[in-house]
This record gives sequence, C-alpha cells and structure tokens, in this order.
Amino acid sequence: MTSTNQRLATLGQNLPELKGILRGIEKEGLRVDEQGTLAKTPHPPALGSALTNSRITTDYSESLLELITGTHDSIESLHEELEVTHRFVAQQLQHELVWNQSMPALLPSEADIPVAWYGTSNSGMLKHVYRRGLAERYGKAMQCIAGVHYNFSLPDTFWDLTGITGNSPEDQRSKGYLALIRNFTRHSWLLMYLFGASPAVSKSFMQRIDEHSLHEFDADTLYLPYATSLRMSDLGYQNKAQSDLQLCYNDLETFLTRLYGAVTTPWPEYEKIGTHRNGEWIQLNTNILQIENEFYSNIRPKRTTGRGERPATALAERGVQYIEVRCLDIDPTSPVGISTDTSRFMDAFLLFCAVEESAMFPNNGYCRDSHDNFGLVVKEGRKPGLVLVKQNKPISLAEWGKELLQRLIPYADLLDTVHGGDHYARAISAQNIKLHDSDQTPSAQLLQQMRDEGLSLHDYSLKQSSQHRDALRAQSLSASTLEQYKQIVHRSVTDQKRLEDSDSEDFSSYVARFHAALRRP
Repeated sequence: MTSTNQRLATLGQNLPELKGILRGIEKEGLRVDEQGTLAKTPHPPALGSALTNSRITTDYSESLLELITGTHDSIESLHEELEVTHRFVAQQLQHELVWNQSMPALLPSEADIPVAWYGTSNSGMLKHVYRRGLAERYGKAMQCIAGVHYNFSLPDTFWDLTGITGNSPEDQRSKGYLALIRNFTRHSWLLMYLFGASPAVSKSFMQRIDEHSLHEFDADTLYLPYATSLRMSDLGYQNKAQSDLQLCYNDLETFLTRLYGAVTTPWPEYEKIGTHRNGEWIQLNTNILQIENEFYSNIRPKRTTGRGERPATALAERGVQYIEVRCLDIDPTSPVGISTDTSRFMDAFLLFCAVEESAMFPNNGYCRDSHDNFGLVVKEGRKPGLVLVKQNKPISLAEWGKELLQRLIPYADLLDTVHGGDHYARAISAQNIKLHDSDQTPSAQLLQQMRDEGLSLHDYSLKQSSQHRDALRAQSLSASTLEQYKQIVHRSVTDQKRLEDSDSEDFSSYVARFHAALRRP
C-alpha cells in the first residue's frame, strides 16, 4: 500500500484521471400550500409520472418531491441542470411551493399525510407498499424530513493510482469505495458542523415524540442552542430494530452478509403488525428491513439496478459503482438547496477520503468514536470548546477541523488544475471562518436571522421558500428547454401506462419473486 504523499504525487502526474469524476444530486423538498402547510394534493400531472420520470419523482410522501440530476463531469453543468429542473417545477406548481428546509412544514395528522402513489403496476405498487411499511414502523412524520443526496464516482482507472489491489477490476473498485466510506465515516462530523442547517424544529412536529431535550425558541419553535443538524440526530428515529443494526465497511462480503441478514430476519414487533390489514398490503415483509434501502445511513455504497433487481444482489454480482452521501441538510439560503461552493467542497472532501490511507475498523467493523463524534456534533457542534475523540485521544473540534481543511487543500488544488481557476481552493478557504467563529455556521446564522426578524422556524422557512419560488419563476425557460421537459413528462406518463398494461402477474407473486431475487452472499 502506497503512502498518501505518494498517491498525491501520482495523481498530480495523472490529472486526466480526475476529469472522469462524476457527480449527481438528488434534492428532496415538501410541496406546501401558500401558508406553509403540507399539500395533500396528488402529485401534479404537469410533473409527469413519479414512477417513470427520471428527473422529477417523489420520495416517501405524495407531497415529498425529489428532483434528480444526471451525472456530470463538472460542478457548473450539474448545478445548471439542478436549477433548470427547479425552475420548471416552480413554474408548473400553481398555488404551491417547495419547502426549502430539511425539517418539515406544518403537518396534518398522521392519517392525513399522503403516502406516495406510483400507479397500479407491480413495480409501482412495490414502492407504495414499502412506504406504507415505513409508516407502520417509524410513523409518517419522520419520513417527511428532507435532505440533499450527493452521488459521487471515480473512474475505474483511478484506483490503480491509489495502490489498491483486487482480484478483479470490480473487486479493486469495491475495495476503493469501501476505503472511501471508512474515511468518510471518520470525518463526516465536519460536514455537519460546516453545512448543518437544521438546529430547530416546529413544535407541531415534536407533538409525536413523547420525550426530548429541546429548548423553547418561541411559541412555535423548539431548538438546541448549539445544534447543527437535528435532522441527522436521533429525533424521530426511535426504532430499536435499526439501532441494533451495525453494518461493516471493512469488506463488501461482510457488509452484504449483514445486510442480507437484516432483510431476511423477522423482527417480533413487525410480525405483530403483519403484512396485510383488511385485505390490503401494509408492508412487504416482517423482517428487520423490508428492503435494503430501509437502512438509514450517512453514506451508502451503490450500484444501478434493473427493474425488480435487488440492490444487494447487484452489488454482489457487479461490485460498488458509486457512493451516495445522505447527510447534507437542505441549504435554506439556496433556491436549489445546495450551493456550488458546497458541491466543490464535497468533491474535494470525497477525493480526500478516497486517497488518504484508510485503516480497517476494529470491533467487528464498528467505529464507536466516529459514531459518537457525529452524534455529538449534530446536537452540540457549536458548543464552545467542544471536544471530540480522534484515535482514542481527545481533540477540540476547532483544532481537528482546521487540520482537516489544511489536508483538503492539495485535493482542491488538483481539482482546480483539472477544471481551471481557483474555485475549489476558494470553496475550502471559505470554511475557515466557521471554525474560527461558530456564529458563521449555517445553523447559527439561521437562528440569528430568526431572532433578528422575530420569526418562528415556520414563518422564516415560508418566507425563504416563497422568495426562492418567486426568483425561480422569474427566470423563464427557453422554448426548447420547456419543450424538452414537457416531452420528458409526456414520455413518463406513457411509460407508466405501458408498465401497467404489460403486467400479467398478480402482485403477491411479484412480491414473492422480488424477495426470491435476493442473493445470499
């Protein structure tokens, strides 16, 4: 295994490899009415089929939009597509807007939160029933929390430059991505400090949680004084089955073996619920996880799948293809939920995680210090003098954060050399002030603006979301772009109907076949 300095030097001599980096974004956002209350209307027909539109879909709720970009070889083109899709959506929504805050808007009663509907095809029903199962297991309100997912891949030839070896190109690539994930796990607390933007929550959301340690901010808002991201804390994620589940990122086989166990092992509480109620499906099975994606994690190894193909089977057969970072809050100051500087920081950070030496996790693949550091920062990240644990030794958050930013500079410089300019270096440099002054973090800025304007979280988020909606609507799309999106919408509706018309198998048989498609590692 080569040293980090050797790897950096090798990368510097092979810069074209970095041109092959691809990134994509999935940005969630609740549809709300003009008073900021969750929309209970169906997915707008003007946005096409949530099942088959590759750019505009829904996540848990019928009201939870998810806007998806393709993969891009530059930050500029990535954000251009993301913005155009946001503009199209803003212009299609009539009396609604997209809630630009990770913590939910005003929610109706649990019974009235609409679960996403994808039509009557077997694949559409599978997605719907899975979400009904989430409602049974975790409650509907938790599923309305929104975020930004950052997808990232490196060219296969990149791994040759890192000194990582494998029995095959697929094995080498998987080992490389798992090494990246281990480093990400060690250092992801830094992302929560720098970009966390959900330090508060509306009281209406907390009515569903019996015990909590939140303080009162105003008559409508609760918060933690030093929190960075309540979204990524344990609020709402009160689930014994998942809290006991520890996957291992030391090697793909162990990871898949544990994941396989979770999706095939019954859980007593879910067995009591059953799979049917009044003759209708209410969850896909009674196991710890219904499907692989039910496991909540900050980062996932990913592989594209075909219709009906299980994610774990795809990973086992073809290896890891890319990683998905899932811990980023929506940036309430950005109309698209994430700034170009944040995207550039993510590129440099993830390249750093891929190149730096990455020791295996001890304790059967579980790194408690990393878990505890992350949990501490999301709740108390801005607390003066906060101490974390690094390699079993105490270290102040500020000291460790400054050290990490210094270590990111060579990676930013490499990316700037490839793409031209100094945008990456500036994106890293811009974070220094946050480590010198926690009042400059997004979470602190959000609370201060609420105080200055005398607004609750709800009223502040509604104001911001309305301003973003108006700004997006004010930028008209070209005739050709508008026509392109309308064709995507039309094609998605046609594709959904084709799926529904072609299905000849009953849903129970389809579910059984879906479960049987899972490969034992």
